[in-house]
Amino acid sequence: QVQLQESGPGLVKPSQTLSLTCTVSGDSITTSTSAWSWIRQPPGKGLEWMGVIAYDGSTYYNPSLKSRTSISRDTSKNQFSLQLRSVTPEDTAVYYCARRDGLRVGAQDWDEYDYWGQGTQVTVSS
Repeated sequence: QVQLQESGPGLVKPSQTLSLTCTVSGDSITTSTSAWSWIRQPPGKGLEWMGVIAYDGSTYYNPSLKSRTSISRDTSKNQFSLQLRSVTPEDTAVYYCARRDGLRVGAQDWDEYDYWGQGTQVTVSS
C-alpha cells in the first residue's frame, strides 16, 4: 500500500519560506513513470496544482508560482520537498502531496492522482 505523509511547520511568518516534506512508503519516487506533485487548497477555494517532480528528477511548476517555488528530492530517504518563498497570507492553505502514474504537467483531473497524503494545514501569519 502506497502512503504519503506531509510534514513541516503549521505556521509561517509573512516573507519567510514555507518548507514541507512528503515521505513516501510502499513505492519508490524513482519508479519509472511515477510523478509526485504538490497541490494546495486555500480556505473556501478549489485545489491548485503547484508543481511536480518526476521519477527522473525533472521538475515542472505552475507558472503563477514558478518564481517562488522549488521542488527537490532525497532518494535515499524516499522523500520529496516543497519550498515556497516570500509567503503572504494568501498562501494559507491545506497542502497535499500526491502521486500520479504518468507525468501530466498541470493536470487538474484530481481523480487521476491515485495516492494522496492526508494534507497539512499551513497558516501564514505574523
